Amino acid sequence: MLYLLLSICCSVIVSVIIKVGRAKGINTQQLVLWNYPITVLLSWVLLQPDFSSVQLGQLPFHFYIPLAVLLPTMFIFIALAIQYSGIVKTDIAQRLSLVIPLAASFLLFGESLADKSLIGVLVGLIAVAFSVSWQSSSTSSNHKAIFYPLVVFLGMGGIDILFKQVTQYSREVYFVSLFIVFTLAMLVAFGILLYKLYFKHEQLDRRAILWGLGMGFFNFANIFLYMKAHRLLKDNPSVVFTTMDVGGIVLGGIVGMVFFKERLSLLNKIGLGLAIFSVLLIYYL
Repeated sequence: MLYLLLSICCSVIVSVIIKVGRAKGINTQQLVLWNYPITVLLSWVLLQPDFSSVQLGQLPFHFYIPLAVLLPTMFIFIALAIQYSGIVKTDIAQRLSLVIPLAASFLLFGESLADKSLIGVLVGLIAVAFSVSWQSSSTSSNHKAIFYPLVVFLGMGGIDILFKQVTQYSREVYFVSLFIVFTLAMLVAFGILLYKLYFKHEQLDRRAILWGLGMGFFNFANIFLYMKAHRLLKDNPSVVFTTMDVGGIVLGGIVGMVFFKERLSLLNKIGLGLAIFSVLLIYYL
């Protein structure tokens, strides 16, 4: 539970950094891309991956490329989804992506449907549905308005499943895998950055470098603690998936109201209450 709580806190801090950076006029896409050098550095220093302890055939290379591509590009697709579909539909796509790893918990990872935490998981799904804004938004009606939220929905769900897969390997393979994934993600991120600078003729935002490097600490902690929780609760992936999502709703909602003076609708408040109730059910039922 502690690892999940800390992971949720780091996840919300990452969101706050992006939100404040956007408000200050910082190029948030560049900000996100610059967080990867720190994640690579921390994975090397803190995890100390021992390549000599693993054989090449033990490494799950088939998970590396999808994760390395999805991690940096999802932020870009989220920005595109907001541009063409609006914040409302993008928020729905992100939140409801929870159903993908939940389905995988029972179909792919063999979790029992009769588990006592199932009630809490179902309440969590209801909380997710209530926590998003379902009001219509004025957006484009072309195919991009459907395509980008769909990519966000599938991509965010896919990341959860892929990370869960990596946690099922031995400690040595797991640490080496994290370092490789972060390194490949950094290379993809720099490739995207170079494309934007030299082909799209974007200006390098030097403030984004500093903000991105700072965000890297929290992004690394978020992912590492999240995967640590999966390793400790290896037989109950649905608990981890649901708690992470509804916990983010609770803490994110509180931070939004207190620090950013955001207003919640009645449905949002109900969703916030159900999210808290869901976590209590999962851990104390």
